[in-house]
Amino acid sequence: MKILVVGTGAREHALARTLSLDPEVTGVHAAPGNPGIAQHATLHALDPLDGTAVAALATSLGVDLVVVGPEAPLVAGVADAVRAAGIPVFGPSAQAARLEGSKAFAKDVMAAAGVPTAAARVATTLDEVAAALDEFGAPHVVKEDGLAAGKGVVVTDDRAAALEHAAACLAKDGGRVVVEEFLDGPEVSLFVLSDGTDVVPLVPAQDFKRALDGDQGPNTGGMGAYSPLPWAPDGLVDEVVEKVARPTVAEMARRGTPFVGVLYCGLALTSRGVRVVEFNARFGDPEAQVVLARLATPLAGVLLAAAQGRLGALEPLHWRVDAAVTVVIASAGYPGDVRTGDPITGLDGADTVPGVHVLHAGTAVRTAVDDPENPDNPLNDPLLVSDGGRVLSVVGVGETLGEARRAAYVAVDQVALAGSHHRTDIALAVAEA
Repeated sequence: MKILVVGTGAREHALARTLSLDPEVTGVHAAPGNPGIAQHATLHALDPLDGTAVAALATSLGVDLVVVGPEAPLVAGVADAVRAAGIPVFGPSAQAARLEGSKAFAKDVMAAAGVPTAAARVATTLDEVAAALDEFGAPHVVKEDGLAAGKGVVVTDDRAAALEHAAACLAKDGGRVVVEEFLDGPEVSLFVLSDGTDVVPLVPAQDFKRALDGDQGPNTGGMGAYSPLPWAPDGLVDEVVEKVARPTVAEMARRGTPFVGVLYCGLALTSRGVRVVEFNARFGDPEAQVVLARLATPLAGVLLAAAQGRLGALEPLHWRVDAAVTVVIASAGYPGDVRTGDPITGLDGADTVPGVHVLHAGTAVRTAVDDPENPDNPLNDPLLVSDGGRVLSVVGVGETLGEARRAAYVAVDQVALAGSHHRTDIALAVAEA
């Protein structure tokens, strides 16, 4: 198989790396990719939101499968363009990707399918927001309706802060927000592969949304994750498949918009049972980094089976007993105004830590430039520099969560990036339990 991966982040690096290890895969291509993905794939410079360009590239390369990683290209219809070109694609249509592209739409689908989730109100004015805040009480949960790179949600006891976030969302063109009741209990991420009819679950993971240790600070796209979850109740995966994934996939098919790809089920294990916090239409980042690190079944055939409607005939997936922990290294200022262009060093040392691999997210290679303060000594280039908010995902794998965690943090300590920050408590509580 020859495969094209669309995207630029650590999730796409994890996909490209995992696919490159598949003995059935003869070539991996990525568009546009990043410097880390270039270790496993041939890169092609194009706009990942341009479905016509992606389809043309896939056709010219003669690939057997296109894997669309991020949500924005899916919502933009990239998968539709590739399907129209007659090439199998792992990723939902633009209509099906509305499960992530519009939280209001996702709530409507869940209501029709009888999926357990938080009570919610869709608001287009601040008066409607205020009424919903008063109805549900604190803690207040306010979500931007559209895509927000994992940073469109505010959970706060401060009513003024909730209104301020809502006002910022409503000020955008077509702006609306979803105000929800707060869901108590720990959160779990479960990816479920779908071919439009059948579903196959992967293993659960847990991510860390807040920027700072102790779940403090603003929401981010995710600062780390781990798998397995030894504290998760028996039968959780089966329950989510039967009560959440299958009804949702069936409802999408009933609407004439079958969901093909991975349905990310963000769940809260509340005192009243499992509730859906959110749906995403793609692998979560950073959860994909740990889930794929544990997958023993070769990935390419699984994704192709989903793209071709053959999941029902698939052999059960096999999983390594090893645990995996990933720690995100973020740029100065993340998740606010980030600073980019800072040199990244120490990756050679990090990669030599047993059980560790480093995945690139926001990185770039700076071309050679002269040092104005020392004309006789140009800056050493090509130089790897930061080029985004979340810069690296450092993945540790070990026999236990404690071993995986230690390996990840030993490698994190090898990396130098001025002004960067990372959480020091990823998987700490469960590893010490």
